[in-house]
Amino acid sequence: MVQITLLMVVGIALNFASLLMFGMDKLNSMRGARRIPESQLLLVSFFGPFGAYAGMLFFRHKTRKAKFILVPIFMLLQLLLIIYFHFI
Repeated sequence: MVQITLLMVVGIALNFASLLMFGMDKLNSMRGARRIPESQLLLVSFFGPFGAYAGMLFFRHKTRKAKFILVPIFMLLQLLLIIYFHFI
């Protein structure tokens, strides 16, 4: 049985928030409304990279920006940390 910890809940919430932020920014871009700064999108991507990457793919948003190549790198780092702390 998998024990759900507070850290897991926070991680899921952060990934969901990053997915929503990418979706909101895409919607705002289509409407011509005020956008979410790229620095904020990258910050939320650092803490919730899986949601950010899903948002990039699902909404086809920020996929051509060179800065956002960091999102898969953030995913890899987070995966390595999860594996490291799971097996120690």
